[in-house]
Amino acid sequence: MELAAAKLKFIEAWGKLGSEWGINRTMAQVHALLLISPEALTTEEIMEALSISRGNANMTLRDLIGWGLIEKQHKAGERKEYFFADKDVWNISRQVAKERKKRELEPVLKVLNELSTVTGDEKDPEFKTFKKSVSDINKLALNVDKTLETMLKAEENWFWGSVLKVFK
Repeated sequence: MELAAAKLKFIEAWGKLGSEWGINRTMAQVHALLLISPEALTTEEIMEALSISRGNANMTLRDLIGWGLIEKQHKAGERKEYFFADKDVWNISRQVAKERKKRELEPVLKVLNELSTVTGDEKDPEFKTFKKSVSDINKLALNVDKTLETMLKAEENWFWGSVLKVFK
């Protein structure tokens, strides 16, 4: 496979993977393009490479900056803005985990915490079932939260060593 074809295949695959994880396909494709680009790219270069509109490119670049996955750079003597992605896969995975925790897990934990204070008749099967289900889901969510916190604070070698010990 030629490099140009491989790049397109990677961008498409990253976009598909991103959409399966609940991330906008174009956002994942722009991220993929910046991941495999040795130099920072301008909005125009991104638009041309992915055949997307300026509005879509600008919105996507803002979202990627908001997620902490890319940075905006300026080059001396030029007015154009350039965008660059961190190439360290460990940093990327931690940043995505951090954002997903903030956007998805923390709101669920808040709701589960509120629901755990529900009062009712302990003898009522409906109340008991509700209370147990909420409690079990809350315990699971709290464990996921602790695991993510450990990952976010960990160094790559320590984290993967710990994960591998679990599977031995």
